[in-house]
Amino acid sequence: MARIVVIGAGLGAMAAAARLAVAGHRVTVYEQGATYGGAVGRFARDGFAFDTGPGLLHLPAVYRDLFVKTGKEPLEECVALTQVDPAARHVFADGTRVDLPNASRAGTVAALDAALGAGAGERWGDFLTRAREAWDRTRRPLLEEPQPADPAPLAREPYPAPKAGLLRRPTRTLAQVGARELRDPRLAALLDAYAWAYGFDPADAPASAAVLPYMEQTFGSWYVAGGLRALADAVYERCRKRRVEFVFDTPVVDVLEKDGRAVGVCLDGGGEAAADHVVSGAPVPALYRDQVVEWERGEDWPRHQVLGTGRVTVCLALRGAREADAVHRTVVHAEGGRPTVTVLRPDDPALRPDADHESVTVTATVRTTPGQEWEAFADRMVEAAGQAVPGLWDRLLWRHVRTPEDVRRDTGAAEVPGPALAGAGGRLLPAANRSPLSGLYFAGGWSHPGGGLAHAGMSGALVAGLIVEGADFRGSQ
Repeated sequence: MARIVVIGAGLGAMAAAARLAVAGHRVTVYEQGATYGGAVGRFARDGFAFDTGPGLLHLPAVYRDLFVKTGKEPLEECVALTQVDPAARHVFADGTRVDLPNASRAGTVAALDAALGAGAGERWGDFLTRAREAWDRTRRPLLEEPQPADPAPLAREPYPAPKAGLLRRPTRTLAQVGARELRDPRLAALLDAYAWAYGFDPADAPASAAVLPYMEQTFGSWYVAGGLRALADAVYERCRKRRVEFVFDTPVVDVLEKDGRAVGVCLDGGGEAAADHVVSGAPVPALYRDQVVEWERGEDWPRHQVLGTGRVTVCLALRGAREADAVHRTVVHAEGGRPTVTVLRPDDPALRPDADHESVTVTATVRTTPGQEWEAFADRMVEAAGQAVPGLWDRLLWRHVRTPEDVRRDTGAAEVPGPALAGAGGRLLPAANRSPLSGLYFAGGWSHPGGGLAHAGMSGALVAGLIVEGADFRGSQ
């Protein structure tokens, strides 16, 4: 039985902790904050409750596998999952609206043809075919296997160009894919919205980011009753049942090293905790600023995404009942000075004081520039959300604005990490799960395979496999 210290209580870190505890190890989690969940937070006031992190779950199979491997109760006995249908309503700058069904390619093609004109759905379908090729080429090395010692092949762009037509120039960015292949500003805006939702600027994101809409439209979007915080609650309780120990309000400031191996951690205030293995599930400054880059040979592979983007979340407490034909998720695309926003309106009694009120969450991805006036930006977000919520301003009781600086305070970084993407010369590959320092591993959104609930859960599985099976571990089968 090994002593294992886990830094941080985010979803990826807890996923690793539960799996390692089931394997017979003694696991202690040190969390700098007062609670677990990391970016999967909750804001509550006056009987209203809001998810301050992700609002929907994609690839729930990742957490189904976690619960199967760590106990008798499957995921669905611990949380209630429902598919969101339609997956999203899109409101474009010209006023066009389209409802896209959940996990139905044929339905999506038909909906786009009906709303945007004949041929629009076919162009989107052709794009998804190429996106699937990129997915098939990168799925195992980016999601199911530890990052290879030589990640150079993943630096090459896997997205294939169309085989016919006038597109002779190479397509290097997702924005170029939208302009050259989709040939409709609304379809291009639809594609851009998927990139922004994951923290990527489409002007900078490689063409391989096409896997993001493919993944969501193929495997669907799911809501957890009680909000995504309920999933964090369930994973935490699974850890506790497996006898994982949690120590809150205790930041880790560095990793102890002896003879070229991690042997424990330094705690804020001067304490130490010895360990046979250390799993860093949070962006500890001492590791990510100094050691990861220094340990690499040269700077060709810094292995730390720098997206330069963050999230603004506006929680809206509304009087009046949610209308019967409201949809769960609406994406209102940018217009004039207003940003693209995602409006979530879950029909969930757990999130409102009574049936005569409604909790609404509005999110936008922004460039994290110093001196941003967040209240004014929130005004523009709420103005955009008015296209998704009838009579919003008249119904508004109060709002709560959460900025990238609030995210930094709670998680240690203002950025929200994105999923690992191939291409782009390798700059969007995060830290490998096995660090160059023996005995130190990385889990969570800042490590392979990147940010997002599903990806974080995969990172926990990969780290547990590396520790339990050692050098023979080749990933999930």
